[in-house]
Amino acid sequence: MTTPRRLLGGLFLVLLLASDLLAAARLSVRWHPAKPRVGDVALLHLRGAPDGASVEGMVDGRPLVFFPYAGGFAAVVGFDLEAKPGVKPWQLVALQRDLEPMTAKGKVSVLVRDFPVQRLTLPPGMVDLDPETKQRAVSEAERLQTLYRTITPDRLWRGAFTRPVGGTEPGTGFGARRIINGKPRMPHGGIDYAAPAGTPVVAVNAGRVALVGDFFFPGRLVAIDHGLGLYTLYFHLDSAAVSQGDMVERGQTIGTVGATGRATGPHLHFGAHVAGARIDPATLLVLGVRD
Repeated sequence: MTTPRRLLGGLFLVLLLASDLLAAARLSVRWHPAKPRVGDVALLHLRGAPDGASVEGMVDGRPLVFFPYAGGFAAVVGFDLEAKPGVKPWQLVALQRDLEPMTAKGKVSVLVRDFPVQRLTLPPGMVDLDPETKQRAVSEAERLQTLYRTITPDRLWRGAFTRPVGGTEPGTGFGARRIINGKPRMPHGGIDYAAPAGTPVVAVNAGRVALVGDFFFPGRLVAIDHGLGLYTLYFHLDSAAVSQGDMVERGQTIGTVGATGRATGPHLHFGAHVAGARIDPATLLVLGVRD
């Protein structure tokens, strides 16, 4: 005959196991950094999803692409340089065959950021374009936008990102509200590194060369697809040492600094996009990814 003590002990064990299963079924989400700014890139790290699960999610209505990372899953999230600061909702779901979906949702605070104002004087022919040149510039911009919206499903990069040029001076000018010849223009979507013509430019991480071209505004350029919607951009090059479709490694030379396109002198314009969001490449360089 089963004693009340044994019944209570068995019930306690069942409750304990149920509690453990419930705890194991919770999704844990952390943001790095915890409070990103407008123009920042962040890493969303998810734990608690079963092995083999498929993870989907959105931040402020924009879809995320996840990859296995550090005992869970992660997604690189970009907050565009013209995004409005404030509280942004996010939601995630982990799907596995024959099991109930696991969900999590919350909010992330995107902090305001002050951007500098740059006043530049350029030759009129580089600003007030004739119809043919204007059409060329519009067509080239559309081509780049199409590229940025193309998401390669594979993750091609690993680990930390490195500087595109040697030295220790930080890049400058991200998000600057530009006034050219007295007229407001589009904000500066990258950072500039001052460097002598011919200085080697390297890939900041592994990826596939998505585009090599000579465009009106960017000049000679290289765009690298790192997979999962992440692209890095290298503008105003004097020369390109790679071809479209090439696979490159972190630190591999892809060209040299120049002054092609709309540039007042030799420098590298270094840009980055995440799923079309224009992000500060300096925050990509310090993104705490270890794998």
